[in-house]
Amino acid sequence: VFAVGSFLSVATGFDIGLSTKCVVIPKEMDMCHNIGYSEMRLPNLMGHTSMAEVILKSTTWQHLALTDCHPHVRTFLCSLFSPICLDTFIHPCRSMCVAVRDSCAPALACHGHPWPDSLDCNRFPADEDMCLASLTKEYKYLHKVLPKPACQTCPAVEEFFTHKRVLEVFCDNNFGVKVKLSKKRTAFGDSEYNIECQVEFISQCSLLPYETESMIQQWLLINKNCTQRMTSSQRPMVYLLVGNIEDGIILVNQIYRWQRRDSQLTLATHKWRYHKCL
Repeated sequence: VFAVGSFLSVATGFDIGLSTKCVVIPKEMDMCHNIGYSEMRLPNLMGHTSMAEVILKSTTWQHLALTDCHPHVRTFLCSLFSPICLDTFIHPCRSMCVAVRDSCAPALACHGHPWPDSLDCNRFPADEDMCLASLTKEYKYLHKVLPKPACQTCPAVEEFFTHKRVLEVFCDNNFGVKVKLSKKRTAFGDSEYNIECQVEFISQCSLLPYETESMIQQWLLINKNCTQRMTSSQRPMVYLLVGNIEDGIILVNQIYRWQRRDSQLTLATHKWRYHKCL
């Protein structure tokens, strides 16, 4: 669940006098570690006055940060939940909010939540003011822009199939990734997933294995309804996710359960190296 508390006015007149103090960013706020600073101001820009409240409210956003739905999603969220300890509060610029919202709102929508009113981008200062600007254009120039996972209906998990049918499916798609999934409960009662990926094949696209693995991890985090279905038991489960990348969107079209004694998937992945599609 992505919930947010009340949002303080981001007007430049926000009082940061003796009412604020510098505190170490708590270990529970994983998304705000390794972001260039270790101390934050309290109260923060979300109006949270105690560390317990900061931890509780920020954990609801940790999942969104993990999806990497935008290069600056962590910077944006942490500037609000754990603002850097300077003489003045530095707000995110309106342009950063818009960029993060446009990229991350679909991930929220996939979980049935709209972009919250408390993060209305009109509340943030214009770029000409002193604020954290979005570096999206520079990021695209310096980094390869990867396809985005789509929010989609979870394909049915197939458990009975022949290696010949699997090879036909491989021919119709351009990636196959073997995924080991396990889950555990957090201190707040939420499910947290451990996702291990191994590329079985990539074809018809210019992606590297680690890029494809990263995108599948994002797909599983965004399509949490699918991840929950695949981790219904407490023991780790292994699957093969097969799909396509079209127009900058990654779609999973087939999910096979990879059971220990199942030789059909193993046979299909071995034969794929020499297989010629019709």
